[in-house]
Amino acid sequence: MLKDNLDYVMKQVKKSCDEKSLNIEDITVIAVSKTKPVEMIEELYNIGCKNFGENKVQELIDKYEVLPKDIQWHMIGHLQRNKVKYIVDKVALIHSVDSLRLAEAIEKEAEKKECIVNILIEVNMAREESKYGVFPEDLEKLLRKINTLSHIRVKGLMTVAPNAKNPEENREIFTKMKNLSVDIKEKNIDNITMSILSMGMSNDYTIAIEEGASMIRVGTSIFGARNYNIE
Repeated sequence: MLKDNLDYVMKQVKKSCDEKSLNIEDITVIAVSKTKPVEMIEELYNIGCKNFGENKVQELIDKYEVLPKDIQWHMIGHLQRNKVKYIVDKVALIHSVDSLRLAEAIEKEAEKKECIVNILIEVNMAREESKYGVFPEDLEKLLRKINTLSHIRVKGLMTVAPNAKNPEENREIFTKMKNLSVDIKEKNIDNITMSILSMGMSNDYTIAIEEGASMIRVGTSIFGARNYNIE
């Protein structure tokens, strides 16, 4: 089942890439494995999937300890400052940095562990009260403060689009994110790159790719429905 699901997702990714004359190798598919057991992750790993996304620090740590060390772990959920120390040396990328205080906490712990942490800045492009993220108009100011932190590398932006019944409703959000990314890149801020644009989930990842996503976060379409009853 998992292989069939992943194959289907990759076919859809290729279709979107072909329509926009994009290289599929430039798209990273993150399998969102939150609430999913180790066995399912192992099954995907064994067929070549290496990028997995988690929402909770404890769950990421538990899986990190028992799974192959060449897995690229992505922290995609809201990150509390007091939990930063547990993951700075374990994750390939933190997608959800949305404040200077969180960035400073990451810098502090990364310095202790003598590592460099790659991060994305989460943008609340849809301005939803229920979502985290900096508003677009505040992004540049935040970046110009974060860029002085020597143990952090800002690699791009991330957004969580609204849960729309019609995925086309999110196209404008994705377009605005791409434009924002281009605008920031043109400002040539020291130590800031815009090489990654993380956007698009199971219901709208094809549209996100068409509008410029380089990373998509796909859970349900690969793993099936989540079990929210686990601890």
